[in-house]
Amino acid sequence: MAQTVPFIRSYVGKKALMAATGLILLGFVIVHLLANLQLFAGPARIDGYARSLRQVPLVLWSARAVLAVAFVLHVVVGAQLAAVKRAARPVRYRRRWALGSATAARSMVWTGVCLGAFVVVHLANLTWGVWHPRFAAGDVYGNVVRLLRLAPAAAFYAVAMGALGLHVSHGSFSLWQSLGLNGSRMSHGLRRGARVLAVALAGGLLSIIGAVALGWIR
Repeated sequence: MAQTVPFIRSYVGKKALMAATGLILLGFVIVHLLANLQLFAGPARIDGYARSLRQVPLVLWSARAVLAVAFVLHVVVGAQLAAVKRAARPVRYRRRWALGSATAARSMVWTGVCLGAFVVVHLANLTWGVWHPRFAAGDVYGNVVRLLRLAPAAAFYAVAMGALGLHVSHGSFSLWQSLGLNGSRMSHGLRRGARVLAVALAGGLLSIIGAVALGWIR
């Protein structure tokens, strides 16, 4: 235990913690996508799924607690690592594109900020119901449809899903490096897998937004 705290405070330890919390959050996003795709099956399916989650409150609140801790740690440690990088490179490159860095990697801080704001807005809309114009407790299907029929809300969610795709594209690749599990032989496959996963997650969630906008889900 005495050696754990100094390790976590070190740059390598923070990277490992960032990767571990990112892996937890990524797992949640995958499960959340699979759950939300039930919207295509109609209100009975998605509302029944939501009721089944509430029937085991201990499991539900334990999962929420883990996610909340992982989210806060991910944000705090991410901000600390960004500050360390800025301090190590006080003068910006004049031609950053010449360094060969991918757009996703360069925009991690900004997509992270966007996703942080999205989480707050999303919870306020569809979990707490405080910002939703016509929130009805327990009506998951109706709440989603009524919200995404509003053009500003749909546009905001679409932008957030674009940010999610960029964040996952780089984050789900770099986390293996941070955990020391990315060998030179695996690098190409992991990078390609990260891109496929990013497109699948962002595309799957965007399909829900598009389906509501086009009236396929109503």
